[in-house]
Amino acid sequence: MKAPDIEKSTKEDRQKAIQNMFRCISDCDSCGLCKIFKGRDPSTVFQDYIEGKCSFQEISRKL
Repeated sequence: MKAPDIEKSTKEDRQKAIQNMFRCISDCDSCGLCKIFKGRDPSTVFQDYIEGKCSFQEISRKL
């Protein structure tokens, strides 16, 4: 799934996209999301994207 463009999506669209892209599968050995996000919720990490303040790519580069 691709993250929606800020200009073409709503806050709710972006929130749903983050939730769907980074869903916990309860198998830490196979997943790795907790390591990538250092135990933080992906919605918190991508809050500026969800709010429309910066792009998904800008935040991803900082991880």
